[in-house]
Amino acid sequence: MNKTKKPIIAIPMGDPAGIGPEIVLKAMLDPVADKANCLITGDGGTLKKVADLLKIPVKINCISTPAEGDYRVGVANLIDMKNVDQNTLTPGVVSGMCGKAAFGYIAKSIELAMGKQADAVATAPINKESLKAGDINYIGHTEIFGDLTNTEDPLTMFQVLGMRVFFLSRHVSLRRACDIVTKERIIDYVVRCTKALQQLGVTSGKMAIAGLNPHSGERGLFGDEEVVHIEPAVQELTKMGYDVVGPVPADSVFHLARIGRFNSVLSLYHDQGHIATKTLDFDRTIAVTNGMPILRTSVDHGTAFDIAWKGIASPLSMVEAIKVAAEYSPFFVR
Repeated sequence: MNKTKKPIIAIPMGDPAGIGPEIVLKAMLDPVADKANCLITGDGGTLKKVADLLKIPVKINCISTPAEGDYRVGVANLIDMKNVDQNTLTPGVVSGMCGKAAFGYIAKSIELAMGKQADAVATAPINKESLKAGDINYIGHTEIFGDLTNTEDPLTMFQVLGMRVFFLSRHVSLRRACDIVTKERIIDYVVRCTKALQQLGVTSGKMAIAGLNPHSGERGLFGDEEVVHIEPAVQELTKMGYDVVGPVPADSVFHLARIGRFNSVLSLYHDQGHIATKTLDFDRTIAVTNGMPILRTSVDHGTAFDIAWKGIASPLSMVEAIKVAAEYSPFFVR
């Protein structure tokens, strides 16, 4: 599949009306091409218009299969889906056409990866409102990947500067997130997260479970979730042979992971881990979707409609998503 031995990374260009086309094109100018062969699934008319408008000096090379690609810095190899009407496309505006188009790019990239024509997928941002307007009945990327790869409840992992963070819950209210911190759920997630790390080639190190309450509840003085659920889960997991510790107070666990004390952290709710990673380095925080038959990484920012097609969007997160995909793909176990 890959004559140069570099992994082929499929890159769906995201919502055409957002910053996706710009950051994907700019990423093709980065030396990331030394680490990966980048293949875009998108709309040729949109990419050409953005490249011309913003004077991005890339050569758009339309191909039919990955084997036809010219994988040099400055070349944007594209499988052209031709699914955007340039007469009705308006940058920065929610559009059902763009929602459908973005879904098409993702589906094509998944098809390439599932067919082993690509080694991983690195996604650009999509817009939930545009998906809905286009009658695409998914909340976001994770749900699309889960359904199209027949994966139940894919795991989300963030990576930034070597720190890895998993999430016990994602898009639920804080009240609901606290309610689902149970012994059984923690055990299930640690087992699955450990398997996901092994799938990425991470086979050593200790996983930390973050505390839920301030100072991990101070032995039940202000909150008993640690005593009732987290500590018993850690004890049982240890008996099962898992290298896990916790609860570790949330105000220190991420720092300890950053300096190498832990190979990963299980964050107990969405913002607990998001704030820690994005504060450390917003642009370099990359989402990795685990537990699927294919590897997927993603930028962790939105479509930024307010700056779409203005030439000021940074490609750094897109470049990092490609790098992380390239880093893990040689170890990824299908």
